[in-house]
Amino acid sequence: MDTVIEILKGVHPEIDYETETGLIDKRIFDSFDVVNIVGELMDEFDIEITAEHMIPENFNSAEAIYALVQRLEEE
Repeated sequence: MDTVIEILKGVHPEIDYETETGLIDKRIFDSFDVVNIVGELMDEFDIEITAEHMIPENFNSAEAIYALVQRLEEE
């Protein structure tokens, strides 16, 4: 989880990722942010995030992103 938060802080360091649950819904992240985050997650965790994974529910919080990473690591 710490690695995911560090990646997210690289995009928007001012956000409290421990409590924020609307990163997409509140438009904190734009599409460019998501593309950057996905690239870093794929490199860092050696996973493949495809278009089917690119839904708001997977990116609205650090916890949701971490859960996605864990699911993909298990595949």
